[in-house]
Amino acid sequence: MGGNADGVAGIASPDSAGEAPPAWDRYAHVTRSMARAVMALLVVLLVLAAWAPGLSAGPKEVPNIHPPVTDVSANTARGAQNAAPPVVIPGDDFKDNDLRFYRLIIERVKRGDDYYVAATELQRANNYPVAPGLTVRLPTLAYVAAYLGPVPFALLGLALVIAVLFAMLRRFHREPGGAKFSLIALALLFVGLSTAIHPRFNVLHEVWSAQLIALSFALHQPERGKWGGSLLAGAAALAVRELALPFVLLMAAWALWHRRWREGGAWMALIVVFAVLLSQHVQLAEAQIRPGDAISPPWLVFGGLNGLLYKVIHASNLNILPTVIAGPVIVLALFGWTGWRTAMGSFASLLLIGYSVAFAIAGRDNNFYWGVMIVPLLLMGLAMMPFAVKSLWAQARRAVHD
Repeated sequence: MGGNADGVAGIASPDSAGEAPPAWDRYAHVTRSMARAVMALLVVLLVLAAWAPGLSAGPKEVPNIHPPVTDVSANTARGAQNAAPPVVIPGDDFKDNDLRFYRLIIERVKRGDDYYVAATELQRANNYPVAPGLTVRLPTLAYVAAYLGPVPFALLGLALVIAVLFAMLRRFHREPGGAKFSLIALALLFVGLSTAIHPRFNVLHEVWSAQLIALSFALHQPERGKWGGSLLAGAAALAVRELALPFVLLMAAWALWHRRWREGGAWMALIVVFAVLLSQHVQLAEAQIRPGDAISPPWLVFGGLNGLLYKVIHASNLNILPTVIAGPVIVLALFGWTGWRTAMGSFASLLLIGYSVAFAIAGRDNNFYWGVMIVPLLLMGLAMMPFAVKSLWAQARRAVHD
């Protein structure tokens, strides 16, 4: 999907009318037959996304129908005399059960409890599945939140948002044509990151992992010999949520495809280390499973386009729009990225198409928060959408024969 090994770096957009379209404008260089085929596919996807037959109404905040959770079993194990006060998170403070659940785990870890004991006990007490071991989140975020405390933890999230915005602005200005729509793209990125600013959502693993993926993406400049920071940010994203693995896999494949062996080897080493640590995590989690524990339903549900729309809409500010608008916005955002033929545009296109296909295959309705993983990068594609649509339409209407 690119020009040279890393896109079409170094080719600038012409400013005067009548000149040939810039090399980074992908659809300005396709044949008429190809343009018409892409246009037809785009129209079909837009219609299906607007219609969205069978799309669920969306997740609702679950009222606190149960008493506040207390850790009686953990306190009993400590002994009556040395027992720590039970952890209580009032339901009125956090209407969403999942967010309240993650805060309970953090509080348990903060007081010195074993993470895996705390997580599985709370999952069991709240009728969440305990098996298989992957139902237990990676412990990284809980340890960091417990160590820092609420205020420093919130400030860390805000600092990360600022770092992502700054790094992305620099990356856009180094890409061919990027300066033309960098400010619009940055505004859309901020919208995608807005969830990370709200302290209520900073215990959601996907929020942090999505920010770190965006930071890794923004810091990736191998043509300038700069990929170490990207590797570290990608490793952090993976440490928070295993759903970042497709991003890391694509980073490795991208480097190897472009014969950057040292960088590719570093990404591959990260994957191997993560596989080992993930295996250890699963073993520790499954060691806590008891007979009769709830088992998670299958994640493979083959929801199709609606599976993607459901996750992205309800994991973003698009949920305030009717589906007839929000659905096409998602399609157009993805299409926008495909129109930008640079290293940045091509990589983002492959990444977002990959995640989109995965979300169409896997993830139940209650896994809608997976969509957070791609929302920041996806929405930025709307900045490239106008020139992509214009070029595609112009090529589809060409009078010359192919």
